[in-house]
Amino acid sequence: MDYSKEIAECINKTLIDDDWNFEFNREKGVFRFDLNIKSKIKNLFYIIKVNEDDFVIYAISPVSSDVDDADIMAEMAEFLTRANYGLRCGNFEMDYDDGEIRYRVYVDCEDNLPGSTVIMNGIVIASATFQRYANGITGIIFGGMDAEEACDMCEN
Repeated sequence: MDYSKEIAECINKTLIDDDWNFEFNREKGVFRFDLNIKSKIKNLFYIIKVNEDDFVIYAISPVSSDVDDADIMAEMAEFLTRANYGLRCGNFEMDYDDGEIRYRVYVDCEDNLPGSTVIMNGIVIASATFQRYANGITGIIFGGMDAEEACDMCEN
């Protein structure tokens, strides 16, 4: 798989300089690490996928939507759509096959290498957005909340 070694080196240097514990798959151009956050979702699993002219940061929740419960899946899809409306730097995604919930940040690097601020902002934006919406996600999955109520709770 082709990816930019230069972009990967910028990310690698940033993570090392900031003392992160991470793994890097040199064959695939993929970084992996965990990050603890202050919310009902205690930990996020991160994947940073380096491509030829960009990289994508995925923050993945350890809590998934219940694919066997059509009502929960529908409420979660509506909740994530409501949450995404107006978000400037990234978006939530849900996998309908396994219920995985993640936040994605895309960084275009065409003709530019990313600095540490850009890289760290992408990581922090994903965790901060999860912190903001975690109670809504868990409220739907475990508390029977509806999407509008859950989103209002998170945003107000």
